[in-house]
Amino acid sequence: MSVTSSVTRQDLADALGALREAPPLVQCLTNTVAAGWTANVLLALGAAPAMVDNPREAREFAAIAGGVLINLGTPYDETVRAMHLAVAGASRSGTPWVLDPVAAGALGWRTSVAHHLLREARPTIIRGNASEILAMAGGDGGRGVDSVHSPEAAVAVAKALANKQRSVIAVSGPTDHITDGSQVVRLSNGHLWLTRVTGVGCALGALMAAFAAVVPDAMIAAAAATATLTVAADAAARHSRGPGSFAVSLLDELSLLRPADLAERVSIS
Repeated sequence: MSVTSSVTRQDLADALGALREAPPLVQCLTNTVAAGWTANVLLALGAAPAMVDNPREAREFAAIAGGVLINLGTPYDETVRAMHLAVAGASRSGTPWVLDPVAAGALGWRTSVAHHLLREARPTIIRGNASEILAMAGGDGGRGVDSVHSPEAAVAVAKALANKQRSVIAVSGPTDHITDGSQVVRLSNGHLWLTRVTGVGCALGALMAAFAAVVPDAMIAAAAATATLTVAADAAARHSRGPGSFAVSLLDELSLLRPADLAERVSIS
Protein backbone atom coordinates (compact mmCIF):
# COMPACT_ATOMS: atom_id res chain seq x y z
CA MET A 1 0.00 0.00 0.00
CA SER A 2 1.25 3.50 -0.84
CA VAL A 3 2.31 5.67 2.06
CA THR A 4 0.52 9.01 2.17
CA SER A 5 2.85 11.85 1.28
CA SER A 6 4.01 14.39 3.82
CA VAL A 7 3.80 17.13 1.16
CA THR A 8 1.36 19.80 2.34
CA ARG A 9 -0.61 22.61 0.78
CA GLN A 10 1.72 25.06 2.49
CA ASP A 11 4.75 23.32 0.97
CA LEU A 12 3.29 23.95 -2.49
CA ALA A 13 2.49 27.57 -1.68
CA ASP A 14 5.98 28.15 -0.30
CA ALA A 15 7.51 26.64 -3.43
CA LEU A 16 5.56 29.03 -5.66
CA GLY A 17 6.61 31.91 -3.45
CA ALA A 18 10.25 30.85 -3.70
CA LEU A 19 10.08 30.73 -7.49
CA ARG A 20 8.56 34.18 -7.68
CA GLU A 21 11.18 35.61 -5.30
CA ALA A 22 14.15 34.12 -7.18
CA PRO A 23 13.12 33.45 -10.81
CA PRO A 24 15.22 30.56 -12.13
CA LEU A 25 16.92 30.24 -15.49
CA VAL A 26 15.65 27.05 -17.14
CA GLN A 27 17.47 25.40 -20.04
CA CYS A 28 15.02 23.58 -22.28
CA LEU A 29 16.12 20.93 -24.75
CA THR A 30 12.61 20.20 -25.91
CA ASN A 31 10.56 19.35 -28.95
CA THR A 32 10.05 21.70 -31.84
CA VAL A 33 6.27 21.61 -31.51
CA ALA A 34 6.28 22.83 -27.91
CA ALA A 35 9.29 25.14 -27.66
CA GLY A 36 7.45 28.46 -28.00
CA TRP A 37 4.59 27.38 -25.77
CA THR A 38 6.98 26.06 -23.12
CA ALA A 39 8.87 29.37 -23.09
CA ASN A 40 5.62 31.30 -22.68
CA VAL A 41 4.48 29.09 -19.79
CA LEU A 42 7.77 29.65 -17.97
CA LEU A 43 7.61 33.38 -18.60
CA ALA A 44 4.01 33.57 -17.40
CA LEU A 45 4.99 31.99 -14.12
CA GLY A 46 8.01 34.24 -13.72
CA ALA A 47 10.87 31.93 -14.74
CA ALA A 48 13.38 32.61 -17.49
CA PRO A 49 13.47 30.13 -20.40
CA ALA A 50 16.60 29.44 -22.44
CA MET A 51 16.20 27.14 -25.43
CA VAL A 52 19.89 26.23 -25.67
CA ASP A 53 19.81 22.87 -27.44
CA ASN A 54 22.90 22.74 -29.66
CA PRO A 55 25.93 20.52 -28.95
CA ARG A 56 28.38 23.42 -28.89
CA GLU A 57 26.72 25.16 -25.94
CA ALA A 58 24.48 22.65 -24.17
CA ARG A 59 27.00 21.37 -21.64
CA GLU A 60 28.36 24.80 -20.77
CA PHE A 61 24.89 26.27 -20.34
CA ALA A 62 23.67 23.41 -18.15
CA ALA A 63 26.36 24.32 -15.65
CA ILE A 64 24.99 27.85 -15.23
CA ALA A 65 21.24 27.14 -15.53
CA GLY A 66 19.06 26.72 -12.47
CA GLY A 67 17.35 23.69 -13.96
CA VAL A 68 17.43 21.65 -17.18
CA LEU A 69 14.63 19.97 -19.13
CA ILE A 70 15.42 17.03 -21.43
CA ASN A 71 12.34 16.32 -23.56
CA LEU A 72 12.36 13.61 -26.24
CA GLY A 73 9.33 14.82 -28.19
CA THR A 74 11.12 15.39 -31.53
CA PRO A 75 14.63 13.98 -31.20
CA TYR A 76 17.22 14.63 -33.92
CA ASP A 77 20.84 13.47 -34.02
CA GLU A 78 22.18 16.91 -33.15
CA THR A 79 19.73 17.59 -30.33
CA VAL A 80 20.29 14.14 -28.86
CA ARG A 81 24.03 14.86 -28.81
CA ALA A 82 23.23 18.11 -27.04
CA MET A 83 21.06 16.24 -24.54
CA HIS A 84 23.89 13.91 -23.58
CA LEU A 85 26.21 16.89 -23.17
CA ALA A 86 23.65 18.87 -21.15
CA VAL A 87 23.11 15.94 -18.82
CA ALA A 88 26.86 15.64 -18.34
CA GLY A 89 27.11 19.34 -17.57
CA ALA A 90 24.16 19.25 -15.19
CA SER A 91 25.50 16.18 -13.41
CA ARG A 92 28.94 17.68 -12.95
CA SER A 93 27.63 21.02 -11.65
CA GLY A 94 24.78 19.60 -9.55
CA THR A 95 22.11 21.29 -11.66
CA PRO A 96 18.72 19.55 -11.23
CA TRP A 97 17.39 18.08 -14.45
CA VAL A 98 14.11 16.60 -15.60
CA LEU A 99 13.69 13.78 -18.12
CA ASP A 100 10.46 13.71 -20.13
CA PRO A 101 10.65 10.50 -22.22
CA VAL A 102 7.92 11.40 -24.72
CA ALA A 103 6.55 8.33 -26.52
CA ALA A 104 9.03 6.02 -24.82
CA GLY A 105 8.12 2.42 -25.53
CA ALA A 106 6.34 3.28 -28.76
CA LEU A 107 9.48 4.02 -30.81
CA GLY A 108 12.73 2.15 -30.42
CA TRP A 109 15.37 4.83 -30.96
CA ARG A 110 14.00 7.41 -28.55
CA THR A 111 13.38 4.68 -25.98
CA SER A 112 17.03 3.67 -26.29
CA VAL A 113 18.12 7.32 -25.94
CA ALA A 114 16.05 7.71 -22.78
CA HIS A 115 17.55 4.59 -21.23
CA HIS A 116 21.07 5.72 -22.15
CA LEU A 117 20.44 9.06 -20.43
CA LEU A 118 19.30 7.24 -17.31
CA ARG A 119 22.51 5.25 -17.26
CA GLU A 120 24.65 8.37 -17.68
CA ALA A 121 23.27 10.37 -14.76
CA ARG A 122 20.46 10.48 -12.21
CA PRO A 123 17.53 12.70 -13.21
CA THR A 124 16.08 14.75 -10.41
CA ILE A 125 12.59 14.05 -11.78
CA ILE A 126 11.25 11.73 -14.47
CA ARG A 127 7.89 12.93 -15.82
CA GLY A 128 5.53 11.19 -18.21
CA ASN A 129 2.19 9.58 -18.72
CA ALA A 130 1.61 6.12 -17.31
CA SER A 131 2.65 4.27 -20.46
CA GLU A 132 5.87 6.27 -20.78
CA ILE A 133 6.79 5.58 -17.16
CA LEU A 134 6.06 1.88 -17.61
CA ALA A 135 8.30 1.89 -20.69
CA MET A 136 11.13 3.47 -18.70
CA ALA A 137 10.87 0.53 -16.32
CA GLY A 138 11.01 -1.98 -19.19
CA GLY A 139 7.35 -2.13 -20.26
CA ASP A 140 5.86 -1.77 -23.73
CA GLY A 141 4.70 1.84 -23.59
CA GLY A 142 1.64 3.30 -25.29
CA ARG A 143 0.55 4.70 -28.67
CA GLY A 144 3.00 7.53 -29.27
CA VAL A 145 2.19 10.35 -26.87
CA ASP A 146 -1.10 8.70 -25.84
CA SER A 147 -1.17 6.61 -22.70
CA VAL A 148 -2.99 3.29 -22.77
CA HIS A 149 -2.51 2.78 -19.04
CA SER A 150 -3.96 4.62 -16.06
CA PRO A 151 -1.71 6.44 -13.58
CA GLU A 152 -3.08 4.19 -10.85
CA ALA A 153 -1.87 1.12 -12.76
CA ALA A 154 1.64 2.57 -12.94
CA VAL A 155 2.08 3.53 -9.28
CA ALA A 156 3.82 0.35 -8.14
CA VAL A 157 6.18 0.45 -11.11
CA ALA A 158 6.79 4.17 -10.58
CA LYS A 159 7.79 3.51 -6.97
CA ALA A 160 10.20 0.80 -8.03
CA LEU A 161 11.68 3.05 -10.72
CA ALA A 162 12.05 5.88 -8.21
CA ASN A 163 14.00 3.63 -5.87
CA LYS A 164 16.17 2.26 -8.68
CA GLN A 165 17.02 5.65 -10.14
CA ARG A 166 16.91 7.61 -6.88
CA SER A 167 14.64 10.04 -8.72
CA VAL A 168 11.16 11.41 -8.15
CA ILE A 169 8.68 9.96 -10.65
CA ALA A 170 5.70 12.06 -11.77
CA VAL A 171 2.90 10.19 -13.55
CA SER A 172 0.46 12.51 -15.29
CA GLY A 173 -3.23 11.77 -15.74
CA PRO A 174 -6.70 12.82 -14.54
CA THR A 175 -5.21 12.33 -11.08
CA ASP A 176 -1.48 12.99 -11.08
CA HIS A 177 0.65 10.63 -8.99
CA ILE A 178 4.10 11.67 -7.75
CA THR A 179 6.39 9.34 -5.81
CA ASP A 180 9.89 9.24 -4.37
CA GLY A 181 9.71 5.47 -3.97
CA SER A 182 8.07 5.44 -0.56
CA GLN A 183 5.57 8.30 -0.44
CA VAL A 184 2.92 9.07 -3.05
CA VAL A 185 1.19 12.42 -3.47
CA ARG A 186 -1.99 12.61 -5.55
CA LEU A 187 -3.20 15.81 -7.19
CA SER A 188 -6.65 15.98 -8.77
CA ASN A 189 -7.02 19.42 -10.32
CA GLY A 190 -7.01 20.19 -14.03
CA HIS A 191 -9.38 20.24 -17.01
CA LEU A 192 -9.92 18.15 -20.14
CA TRP A 193 -8.74 21.05 -22.32
CA LEU A 194 -5.22 20.51 -21.01
CA THR A 195 -5.17 17.53 -23.39
CA ARG A 196 -6.37 19.71 -26.29
CA VAL A 197 -3.47 22.18 -26.27
CA THR A 198 -0.20 21.04 -27.84
CA GLY A 199 2.76 20.95 -25.51
CA VAL A 200 1.10 21.23 -22.11
CA GLY A 201 2.82 18.10 -20.82
CA CYS A 202 6.13 19.31 -22.22
CA ALA A 203 5.66 22.64 -20.48
CA LEU A 204 4.93 20.79 -17.23
CA GLY A 205 8.36 19.18 -17.45
CA ALA A 206 9.88 22.64 -17.80
CA LEU A 207 7.92 23.86 -14.79
CA MET A 208 9.28 20.95 -12.78
CA ALA A 209 12.82 21.97 -13.74
CA ALA A 210 12.01 25.54 -12.69
CA PHE A 211 10.69 24.49 -9.29
CA ALA A 212 13.57 22.05 -8.78
CA ALA A 213 15.92 25.00 -9.26
CA VAL A 214 14.51 26.79 -6.21
CA VAL A 215 13.21 23.94 -4.01
CA PRO A 216 15.71 21.36 -2.69
CA ASP A 217 13.03 18.69 -2.17
CA ALA A 218 12.31 17.16 -5.60
CA MET A 219 9.03 15.68 -4.41
CA ILE A 220 7.76 19.14 -3.48
CA ALA A 221 9.15 20.61 -6.72
CA ALA A 222 7.31 18.08 -8.91
CA ALA A 223 4.09 18.45 -6.92
CA ALA A 224 4.26 22.25 -6.91
CA ALA A 225 4.76 22.37 -10.69
CA THR A 226 1.85 20.01 -11.26
CA ALA A 227 -0.43 21.80 -8.82
CA THR A 228 0.43 25.22 -10.24
CA LEU A 229 -0.38 24.20 -13.79
CA THR A 230 -3.58 22.31 -12.98
CA VAL A 231 -4.98 24.84 -10.51
CA ALA A 232 -4.37 27.58 -13.09
CA ALA A 233 -6.12 25.37 -15.66
CA ASP A 234 -9.22 25.13 -13.45
CA ALA A 235 -9.44 28.92 -13.36
CA ALA A 236 -8.68 29.31 -17.07
CA ALA A 237 -11.45 26.91 -18.06
CA ARG A 238 -14.03 29.04 -16.27
CA HIS A 239 -13.22 31.98 -18.57
CA SER A 240 -12.88 30.06 -21.85
CA ARG A 241 -15.11 28.86 -24.66
CA GLY A 242 -12.77 26.17 -25.97
CA PRO A 243 -9.15 25.08 -26.25
CA GLY A 244 -7.99 28.22 -28.10
CA SER A 245 -9.18 30.76 -25.57
CA PHE A 246 -8.26 28.32 -22.81
CA ALA A 247 -4.58 28.34 -23.89
CA VAL A 248 -4.45 32.13 -23.70
CA SER A 249 -6.32 32.22 -20.42
CA LEU A 250 -4.00 29.59 -18.95
CA LEU A 251 -1.01 31.89 -19.43
CA ASP A 252 -2.95 34.69 -17.74
CA GLU A 253 -3.93 32.51 -14.80
CA LEU A 254 -0.36 31.25 -14.33
CA SER A 255 0.83 34.84 -14.07
CA LEU A 256 -1.95 35.76 -11.62
CA LEU A 257 -1.81 32.72 -9.35
CA ARG A 258 -0.75 33.61 -5.81
CA PRO A 259 0.75 31.17 -3.32
CA ALA A 260 -2.29 31.57 -1.08
CA ASP A 261 -4.60 30.74 -4.01
CA LEU A 262 -2.61 27.61 -4.73
CA ALA A 263 -2.84 26.42 -1.14
CA GLU A 264 -6.58 27.06 -1.06
CA ARG A 265 -7.53 25.48 -4.40
CA VAL A 266 -5.26 22.47 -4.76
CA SER A 267 -6.84 19.03 -4.38
CA ILE A 268 -4.13 16.97 -2.70
CA SER A 269 -4.06 13.64 -0.94
